[in-house]
Amino acid sequence: MGGALAKVPDAQVGRLGGDLTPVGAEKAGNGGDIPAWTGGLTGVPDSVKGEYSADKLLPNPFKGDAVKVEISQGNMGQFEGQLTDGYKALLETYPSYKMKVYQTRRSCAYPEFVYEATKRNAQVAELTPGGNGVSEGIMGFPFPIPNNALEVIWNHTLRYRAFKLTREFTAAPVTRSGEYELQTVQDEAILQWSDPSKKRAEELNNISLYYIANTVAPARSAGSVILVHETLNRALEDRKAWQYSPGTRRVRRAPNIAYDNPGTNSDGLSTSDSFDGYNGAPDRYDWTVLGKSAKFVAANAYDASLASYADYLKPLHLNQDHVRYELHRVWSIEANLKSGTRHVYSRRVTHLDEDSWTITGAELYDGRGELWRVQELHGRQDYGEPLCNKGAEIVYDLQAGRYLALAMQNEGQPINYGADELDVNRYTPAAIRQLGVR
Repeated sequence: MGGALAKVPDAQVGRLGGDLTPVGAEKAGNGGDIPAWTGGLTGVPDSVKGEYSADKLLPNPFKGDAVKVEISQGNMGQFEGQLTDGYKALLETYPSYKMKVYQTRRSCAYPEFVYEATKRNAQVAELTPGGNGVSEGIMGFPFPIPNNALEVIWNHTLRYRAFKLTREFTAAPVTRSGEYELQTVQDEAILQWSDPSKKRAEELNNISLYYIANTVAPARSAGSVILVHETLNRALEDRKAWQYSPGTRRVRRAPNIAYDNPGTNSDGLSTSDSFDGYNGAPDRYDWTVLGKSAKFVAANAYDASLASYADYLKPLHLNQDHVRYELHRVWSIEANLKSGTRHVYSRRVTHLDEDSWTITGAELYDGRGELWRVQELHGRQDYGEPLCNKGAEIVYDLQAGRYLALAMQNEGQPINYGADELDVNRYTPAAIRQLGVR
Protein backbone atom coordinates (compact mmCIF):
# COMPACT_ATOMS: atom_id res chain seq x y z
CA MET A 1 0.00 0.00 0.00
CA GLY A 2 1.44 3.31 -1.01
CA GLY A 3 0.61 6.88 -0.02
CA ALA A 4 -2.39 8.44 1.64
CA LEU A 5 -5.70 7.31 0.19
CA ALA A 6 -9.41 7.86 0.76
CA LYS A 7 -11.87 10.65 0.14
CA VAL A 8 -14.62 9.90 -2.35
CA PRO A 9 -16.29 12.16 -4.92
CA ASP A 10 -19.23 14.27 -3.72
CA ALA A 11 -21.61 12.24 -5.86
CA GLN A 12 -20.56 9.11 -3.99
CA VAL A 13 -20.82 10.81 -0.60
CA GLY A 14 -24.39 11.71 -1.49
CA ARG A 15 -25.26 8.01 -1.67
CA LEU A 16 -24.95 7.73 2.13
CA GLY A 17 -28.51 7.80 3.39
CA GLY A 18 -29.72 7.31 -0.19
CA ASP A 19 -29.17 3.93 -1.84
CA LEU A 20 -26.59 3.23 0.87
CA THR A 21 -27.23 3.18 4.60
CA PRO A 22 -25.60 6.01 6.58
CA VAL A 23 -22.59 3.74 7.24
CA GLY A 24 -22.20 2.54 3.65
CA ALA A 25 -24.09 -0.76 3.38
CA GLU A 26 -26.44 -1.50 0.49
CA LYS A 27 -29.83 -0.34 1.71
CA ALA A 28 -31.80 -2.54 -0.67
CA GLY A 29 -32.39 -6.22 -0.11
CA ASN A 30 -31.17 -8.88 -2.50
CA GLY A 31 -34.58 -9.81 -3.83
CA GLY A 32 -34.56 -12.93 -1.68
CA ASP A 33 -33.55 -13.76 1.87
CA ILE A 34 -31.87 -10.45 2.71
CA PRO A 35 -34.42 -7.67 3.29
CA ALA A 36 -33.93 -3.94 2.85
CA TRP A 37 -32.48 -1.95 5.75
CA THR A 38 -35.21 0.23 7.20
CA GLY A 39 -33.39 1.89 10.07
CA GLY A 40 -32.58 -0.97 12.44
CA LEU A 41 -33.42 -1.14 16.15
CA THR A 42 -32.98 2.39 17.49
CA GLY A 43 -34.74 1.69 20.78
CA VAL A 44 -36.13 -1.06 22.96
CA PRO A 45 -38.48 -3.19 20.77
CA ASP A 46 -42.09 -3.60 21.85
CA SER A 47 -41.56 -7.37 21.96
CA VAL A 48 -39.25 -7.10 25.00
CA LYS A 49 -40.39 -3.93 26.79
CA GLY A 50 -41.77 -6.00 29.63
CA GLU A 51 -38.45 -7.83 30.03
CA TYR A 52 -35.85 -5.19 29.25
CA SER A 53 -33.84 -3.60 32.03
CA ALA A 54 -30.70 -1.53 31.59
CA ASP A 55 -28.94 -3.46 34.36
CA LYS A 56 -29.51 -6.89 32.82
CA LEU A 57 -28.45 -8.73 29.69
CA LEU A 58 -30.47 -7.97 26.59
CA PRO A 59 -33.52 -10.18 25.99
CA ASN A 60 -33.97 -11.60 22.50
CA PRO A 61 -36.40 -9.39 20.55
CA PHE A 62 -36.75 -12.08 17.85
CA LYS A 63 -37.43 -15.12 20.02
CA GLY A 64 -40.60 -15.87 18.07
CA ASP A 65 -38.66 -16.51 14.86
CA ALA A 66 -38.71 -20.08 13.60
CA VAL A 67 -35.69 -21.97 12.27
CA LYS A 68 -35.73 -21.80 8.45
CA VAL A 69 -33.16 -24.51 7.86
CA GLU A 70 -30.64 -26.51 9.86
CA ILE A 71 -27.32 -27.03 8.10
CA SER A 72 -25.36 -30.15 8.97
CA GLN A 73 -22.59 -32.27 7.54
CA GLY A 74 -25.18 -34.18 5.56
CA ASN A 75 -26.75 -31.26 3.69
CA MET A 76 -23.97 -28.66 3.65
CA GLY A 77 -23.42 -29.19 -0.08
CA GLN A 78 -26.74 -27.46 -0.77
CA PHE A 79 -25.30 -24.23 0.70
CA GLU A 80 -21.86 -24.27 -0.89
CA GLY A 81 -21.89 -20.62 -1.99
CA GLN A 82 -23.27 -19.26 1.27
CA LEU A 83 -20.89 -20.97 3.68
CA THR A 84 -17.49 -19.50 4.47
CA ASP A 85 -14.52 -21.83 4.32
CA GLY A 86 -14.42 -21.72 8.11
CA TYR A 87 -17.95 -23.04 8.50
CA LYS A 88 -17.33 -25.67 5.84
CA ALA A 89 -14.32 -26.86 7.83
CA LEU A 90 -16.26 -26.98 11.10
CA LEU A 91 -19.08 -28.95 9.49
CA GLU A 92 -16.64 -31.36 7.85
CA THR A 93 -14.51 -31.82 11.00
CA TYR A 94 -17.25 -32.30 13.60
CA PRO A 95 -20.25 -34.48 12.67
CA SER A 96 -22.18 -33.01 15.62
CA TYR A 97 -21.73 -29.43 14.42
CA LYS A 98 -24.82 -27.73 12.98
CA MET A 99 -26.04 -24.26 12.07
CA LYS A 100 -29.59 -23.13 12.73
CA VAL A 101 -30.50 -20.47 10.18
CA TYR A 102 -33.23 -17.90 10.89
CA GLN A 103 -34.74 -15.09 8.87
CA THR A 104 -32.39 -12.17 8.33
CA ARG A 105 -33.00 -9.21 10.62
CA ARG A 106 -31.07 -6.09 9.66
CA SER A 107 -31.20 -4.70 13.17
CA CYS A 108 -28.01 -2.59 13.17
CA ALA A 109 -28.41 1.09 14.00
CA TYR A 110 -26.30 3.91 15.45
CA PRO A 111 -26.95 7.39 16.87
CA GLU A 112 -27.52 10.20 14.39
CA PHE A 113 -24.28 11.93 15.37
CA VAL A 114 -22.37 8.82 14.24
CA TYR A 115 -24.10 8.98 10.86
CA GLU A 116 -23.25 12.67 10.51
CA ALA A 117 -19.61 12.09 11.43
CA THR A 118 -19.37 9.13 9.04
CA LYS A 119 -20.61 11.27 6.15
CA ARG A 120 -18.01 13.90 6.94
CA ASN A 121 -15.33 11.21 7.17
CA ALA A 122 -16.16 10.08 3.63
CA GLN A 123 -15.19 13.56 2.48
CA VAL A 124 -12.02 14.13 4.52
CA ALA A 125 -10.58 10.96 6.10
CA GLU A 126 -7.38 9.53 4.67
CA LEU A 127 -5.05 6.63 5.27
CA THR A 128 -1.64 7.80 6.36
CA PRO A 129 1.31 6.74 4.15
CA GLY A 130 1.68 2.97 4.25
CA GLY A 131 -1.90 2.52 5.45
CA ASN A 132 -0.86 2.26 9.10
CA GLY A 133 -3.05 5.06 10.40
CA VAL A 134 -5.95 7.39 9.71
CA SER A 135 -5.90 11.17 9.52
CA GLU A 136 -8.49 13.98 9.44
CA GLY A 137 -11.55 11.84 10.25
CA ILE A 138 -13.14 11.36 13.67
CA MET A 139 -16.04 9.43 15.23
CA GLY A 140 -17.95 6.68 13.46
CA PHE A 141 -16.58 4.91 10.41
CA PRO A 142 -13.63 6.53 8.62
CA PHE A 143 -14.25 4.99 5.18
CA PRO A 144 -17.95 4.19 4.60
CA ILE A 145 -17.27 3.90 0.86
CA PRO A 146 -13.90 2.12 0.93
CA ASN A 147 -11.33 2.12 -1.84
CA ASN A 148 -9.28 -0.84 -0.61
CA ALA A 149 -8.97 -3.58 2.01
CA LEU A 150 -6.97 -1.47 4.47
CA GLU A 151 -9.82 1.01 4.63
CA VAL A 152 -12.20 -1.87 5.29
CA ILE A 153 -10.14 -3.15 8.25
CA TRP A 154 -9.82 0.37 9.66
CA ASN A 155 -13.62 0.64 9.57
CA HIS A 156 -13.70 -2.34 11.93
CA THR A 157 -10.88 -1.06 14.13
CA LEU A 158 -12.38 2.41 14.62
CA ARG A 159 -16.07 1.53 14.52
CA TYR A 160 -18.33 3.26 17.02
CA ARG A 161 -18.65 1.41 20.35
CA ALA A 162 -19.48 4.44 22.51
CA PHE A 163 -16.93 6.84 24.03
CA LYS A 164 -16.41 5.25 27.46
CA LEU A 165 -17.44 1.78 28.55
CA THR A 166 -16.93 -0.83 31.25
CA ARG A 167 -17.92 -4.47 31.43
CA GLU A 168 -17.23 -7.80 33.08
CA PHE A 169 -16.77 -10.84 30.89
CA THR A 170 -15.76 -14.47 31.14
CA ALA A 171 -13.30 -16.45 29.03
CA ALA A 172 -13.10 -20.24 28.81
CA PRO A 173 -10.40 -22.28 27.06
CA VAL A 174 -12.22 -25.57 26.45
CA THR A 175 -10.39 -28.90 26.17
CA ARG A 176 -11.23 -31.54 23.60
CA SER A 177 -13.23 -33.44 26.25
CA GLY A 178 -15.18 -30.33 27.23
CA GLU A 179 -13.37 -29.36 30.43
CA TYR A 180 -12.69 -25.70 31.19
CA GLU A 181 -11.87 -23.24 33.94
CA LEU A 182 -13.79 -19.97 33.79
CA GLN A 183 -11.71 -16.80 33.86
CA THR A 184 -13.37 -13.54 34.79
CA VAL A 185 -12.10 -10.19 33.56
CA GLN A 186 -13.19 -6.65 34.31
CA ASP A 187 -12.20 -4.31 31.52
CA GLU A 188 -12.82 -0.74 30.54
CA ALA A 189 -11.96 1.57 27.68
CA ILE A 190 -11.92 5.17 26.63
CA LEU A 191 -12.29 5.20 22.86
CA GLN A 192 -10.80 8.56 21.98
CA TRP A 193 -11.77 8.22 18.33
CA SER A 194 -15.38 8.49 19.56
CA ASP A 195 -14.81 11.49 21.85
CA PRO A 196 -17.67 13.90 20.98
CA SER A 197 -15.52 16.91 21.91
CA LYS A 198 -12.90 16.19 19.23
CA LYS A 199 -13.14 17.49 15.66
CA ARG A 200 -10.37 15.58 13.89
CA ALA A 201 -7.91 12.75 14.47
CA GLU A 202 -5.01 15.13 14.90
CA GLU A 203 -6.45 16.19 18.30
CA LEU A 204 -6.03 12.71 19.79
CA ASN A 205 -2.27 12.84 20.50
CA ASN A 206 -2.00 9.70 18.34
CA ILE A 207 -3.95 7.54 20.84
CA SER A 208 -7.16 6.01 19.53
CA LEU A 209 -8.09 4.24 22.77
CA TYR A 210 -7.05 3.56 26.35
CA TYR A 211 -7.75 0.05 27.64
CA ILE A 212 -7.43 -1.72 31.00
CA ALA A 213 -8.17 -5.40 31.67
CA ASN A 214 -8.08 -6.74 35.24
CA THR A 215 -8.34 -10.51 35.75
CA VAL A 216 -10.34 -11.16 38.93
CA ALA A 217 -10.78 -14.97 38.83
CA PRO A 218 -9.65 -17.69 39.28
CA ALA A 219 -7.66 -16.91 42.42
CA ARG A 220 -4.31 -17.97 40.93
CA SER A 221 -4.70 -15.43 38.11
CA ALA A 222 -6.44 -12.65 40.03
CA GLY A 223 -4.70 -9.31 40.14
CA SER A 224 -3.02 -9.57 36.75
CA VAL A 225 -3.67 -6.30 34.93
CA ILE A 226 -2.82 -5.07 31.44
CA LEU A 227 -2.86 -1.50 30.20
CA VAL A 228 -2.83 -0.50 26.53
CA HIS A 229 -2.43 2.88 24.86
CA GLU A 230 -3.44 2.10 21.27
CA THR A 231 -1.79 4.37 18.73
CA LEU A 232 -3.74 5.73 15.79
CA ASN A 233 -0.80 6.07 13.38
CA ARG A 234 1.52 3.11 13.88
CA ALA A 235 4.10 4.62 11.52
CA LEU A 236 4.81 7.26 14.17
CA GLU A 237 4.71 5.06 17.26
CA ASP A 238 4.02 1.44 18.18
CA ARG A 239 1.29 0.37 20.60
CA LYS A 240 2.31 1.03 24.20
CA ALA A 241 1.40 -1.62 26.77
CA TRP A 242 2.19 -2.49 30.37
CA GLN A 243 1.45 -5.49 32.60
CA TYR A 244 1.19 -5.76 36.36
CA SER A 245 1.96 -9.17 37.86
CA PRO A 246 0.78 -9.84 41.44
CA GLY A 247 3.56 -12.42 41.76
CA THR A 248 6.32 -9.85 41.34
CA ARG A 249 4.26 -6.80 42.36
CA ARG A 250 5.87 -4.95 39.49
CA VAL A 251 4.64 -3.15 36.42
CA ARG A 252 6.60 -3.92 33.29
CA ARG A 253 6.45 -2.68 29.74
CA ALA A 254 4.76 -5.37 27.65
CA PRO A 255 5.70 -5.09 23.98
CA ASN A 256 4.57 -8.73 23.68
CA ILE A 257 0.91 -7.65 23.86
CA ALA A 258 0.82 -7.32 20.10
CA TYR A 259 0.83 -9.31 16.88
CA ASP A 260 1.19 -13.09 17.26
CA ASN A 261 2.10 -13.33 20.92
CA PRO A 262 -0.40 -15.47 22.87
CA GLY A 263 -3.51 -13.55 23.82
CA THR A 264 -4.25 -12.78 27.47
CA ASN A 265 -6.29 -15.55 29.14
CA SER A 266 -6.30 -17.54 25.89
CA ASP A 267 -4.31 -20.62 27.02
CA GLY A 268 -2.34 -20.29 23.79
CA LEU A 269 -5.44 -20.73 21.60
CA SER A 270 -5.35 -17.23 20.14
CA THR A 271 -3.01 -14.33 19.44
CA SER A 272 -2.98 -10.79 20.79
CA ASP A 273 -4.01 -9.32 17.45
CA SER A 274 -6.97 -11.71 17.11
CA PHE A 275 -8.91 -10.21 20.03
CA ASP A 276 -12.03 -8.49 18.69
CA GLY A 277 -11.56 -10.34 15.41
CA TYR A 278 -8.51 -8.27 14.54
CA ASN A 279 -6.78 -5.39 16.28
CA GLY A 280 -3.54 -3.49 16.13
CA ALA A 281 -1.21 -2.56 13.33
CA PRO A 282 -1.98 -4.00 9.87
CA ASP A 283 1.62 -3.56 8.71
CA ARG A 284 2.78 -7.21 8.62
CA TYR A 285 0.32 -8.15 5.89
CA ASP A 286 -0.61 -7.26 2.34
CA TRP A 287 -4.39 -6.74 2.28
CA THR A 288 -6.74 -7.45 -0.62
CA VAL A 289 -10.50 -7.19 -1.07
CA LEU A 290 -11.93 -10.54 -2.17
CA GLY A 291 -15.40 -9.12 -2.69
CA LYS A 292 -18.81 -8.83 -1.10
CA SER A 293 -21.23 -11.74 -1.03
CA ALA A 294 -24.10 -13.23 0.94
CA LYS A 295 -22.86 -15.57 3.70
CA PHE A 296 -24.26 -17.17 6.80
CA VAL A 297 -23.05 -15.34 9.91
CA ALA A 298 -23.77 -15.45 13.63
CA ALA A 299 -26.14 -12.50 13.96
CA ASN A 300 -28.69 -11.28 16.50
CA ALA A 301 -27.25 -13.98 18.76
CA TYR A 302 -28.99 -12.84 21.95
CA ASP A 303 -29.76 -16.37 23.16
CA ALA A 304 -26.06 -17.28 23.10
CA SER A 305 -25.41 -14.59 25.72
CA LEU A 306 -28.30 -15.73 27.90
CA ALA A 307 -27.36 -19.44 28.03
CA SER A 308 -25.67 -20.86 31.12
CA TYR A 309 -22.01 -21.76 30.70
CA ALA A 310 -22.71 -25.41 31.52
CA ASP A 311 -25.25 -25.60 28.71
CA TYR A 312 -23.27 -23.44 26.28
CA LEU A 313 -19.73 -24.86 26.50
CA LYS A 314 -19.57 -28.43 25.19
CA PRO A 315 -16.83 -30.75 23.91
CA LEU A 316 -15.37 -29.80 20.50
CA HIS A 317 -17.75 -26.88 19.90
CA LEU A 318 -20.47 -24.73 21.42
CA ASN A 319 -23.97 -26.03 22.00
CA GLN A 320 -25.17 -24.90 18.58
CA ASP A 321 -28.80 -24.80 19.69
CA HIS A 322 -28.03 -21.41 21.23
CA VAL A 323 -26.35 -19.80 18.21
CA ARG A 324 -28.47 -17.97 15.64
CA TYR A 325 -27.31 -17.68 12.03
CA GLU A 326 -28.63 -15.40 9.33
CA LEU A 327 -27.76 -14.65 5.71
CA HIS A 328 -25.96 -11.31 5.50
CA ARG A 329 -23.88 -9.53 2.92
CA VAL A 330 -20.28 -9.46 4.07
CA TRP A 331 -17.07 -7.91 2.87
CA SER A 332 -14.36 -10.57 2.62
CA ILE A 333 -10.75 -9.41 2.73
CA GLU A 334 -7.52 -11.38 2.62
CA ALA A 335 -4.27 -10.66 4.46
CA ASN A 336 -1.08 -12.37 3.27
CA LEU A 337 2.09 -12.19 5.32
CA LYS A 338 4.64 -9.82 3.81
CA SER A 339 8.00 -11.14 2.75
CA GLY A 340 10.58 -10.60 5.46
CA THR A 341 8.06 -10.38 8.31
CA ARG A 342 6.91 -13.06 10.75
CA HIS A 343 3.61 -14.16 12.20
CA VAL A 344 2.17 -17.55 13.14
CA TYR A 345 -0.65 -16.87 10.66
CA SER A 346 0.63 -16.77 7.10
CA ARG A 347 -2.80 -15.87 5.74
CA ARG A 348 -6.05 -14.55 7.18
CA VAL A 349 -9.40 -14.33 5.42
CA THR A 350 -11.71 -12.02 7.33
CA HIS A 351 -15.45 -11.42 6.89
CA LEU A 352 -17.13 -8.17 7.96
CA ASP A 353 -20.88 -7.60 8.15
CA GLU A 354 -21.76 -4.76 5.78
CA ASP A 355 -24.26 -3.20 8.21
CA SER A 356 -21.73 -2.68 10.99
CA TRP A 357 -18.22 -3.16 9.51
CA THR A 358 -17.72 -5.57 12.43
CA ILE A 359 -15.70 -8.73 11.87
CA THR A 360 -18.09 -11.65 12.10
CA GLY A 361 -15.67 -14.45 11.29
CA ALA A 362 -12.26 -15.35 9.92
CA GLU A 363 -10.10 -18.23 8.71
CA LEU A 364 -6.53 -18.31 10.01
CA TYR A 365 -3.84 -20.32 8.17
CA ASP A 366 -0.55 -21.67 9.49
CA GLY A 367 2.89 -21.39 7.92
CA ARG A 368 2.20 -24.37 5.66
CA GLY A 369 -0.91 -22.68 4.28
CA GLU A 370 -3.19 -25.12 6.14
CA LEU A 371 -6.37 -23.90 7.82
CA TRP A 372 -5.54 -23.81 11.52
CA ARG A 373 -8.15 -21.77 13.36
CA VAL A 374 -11.63 -20.44 12.70
CA GLN A 375 -12.97 -17.33 14.40
CA GLU A 376 -16.67 -16.69 15.01
CA LEU A 377 -17.98 -13.46 16.54
CA HIS A 378 -21.61 -13.23 17.59
CA GLY A 379 -23.13 -10.05 16.20
CA ARG A 380 -25.91 -8.31 18.10
CA GLN A 381 -27.65 -4.94 18.21
CA ASP A 382 -27.46 -3.26 21.62
CA TYR A 383 -30.78 -1.53 21.20
CA GLY A 384 -30.62 0.31 24.51
CA GLU A 385 -27.71 2.46 23.25
CA PRO A 386 -28.16 2.03 20.21
CA LEU A 387 -25.13 0.50 18.53
CA CYS A 388 -24.29 -2.67 16.67
CA ASN A 389 -21.72 -4.68 18.57
CA LYS A 390 -20.99 -8.30 19.35
CA GLY A 391 -21.31 -10.85 22.11
CA ALA A 392 -18.93 -13.77 22.53
CA GLU A 393 -15.84 -14.40 20.40
CA ILE A 394 -15.07 -18.03 19.60
CA VAL A 395 -11.76 -19.37 18.28
CA TYR A 396 -11.85 -22.98 17.07
CA ASP A 397 -8.45 -24.67 16.84
CA LEU A 398 -9.10 -27.40 14.27
CA GLN A 399 -5.69 -28.99 14.68
CA ALA A 400 -6.00 -29.37 18.46
CA GLY A 401 -9.73 -30.08 18.65
CA ARG A 402 -10.05 -27.32 21.23
CA TYR A 403 -11.69 -23.92 21.29
CA LEU A 404 -11.63 -20.64 23.17
CA ALA A 405 -14.77 -18.75 24.16
CA LEU A 406 -13.96 -15.11 24.88
CA ALA A 407 -15.96 -12.06 25.91
CA MET A 408 -18.93 -14.00 27.24
CA GLN A 409 -21.09 -11.56 29.16
CA ASN A 410 -21.81 -12.36 32.77
CA GLU A 411 -25.41 -12.46 33.99
CA GLY A 412 -26.30 -9.16 35.63
CA GLN A 413 -23.20 -7.50 34.12
CA PRO A 414 -24.25 -5.80 30.88
CA ILE A 415 -21.86 -3.45 29.13
CA ASN A 416 -22.02 0.03 30.66
CA TYR A 417 -21.77 2.43 27.73
CA GLY A 418 -22.21 5.52 29.87
CA ALA A 419 -19.13 5.17 32.07
CA ASP A 420 -18.57 8.93 32.25
CA GLU A 421 -16.52 8.60 35.43
CA LEU A 422 -13.57 7.14 33.51
CA ASP A 423 -10.63 9.55 33.36
CA VAL A 424 -7.58 9.29 31.11
CA ASN A 425 -5.39 10.17 34.10
CA ARG A 426 -6.19 6.72 35.49
CA TYR A 427 -4.61 4.96 32.50
CA THR A 428 -1.05 4.99 33.81
CA PRO A 429 1.36 2.24 34.91
CA ALA A 430 1.14 3.49 38.52
CA ALA A 431 -2.64 3.28 38.46
CA ILE A 432 -2.76 -0.32 37.22
CA ARG A 433 -0.40 -1.36 40.02
CA GLN A 434 -2.91 -0.08 42.56
CA LEU A 435 -5.71 -1.86 40.71
CA GLY A 436 -3.90 -5.19 40.84
CA VAL A 437 -2.73 -5.09 44.47
CA ARG A 438 -4.98 -7.29 46.64
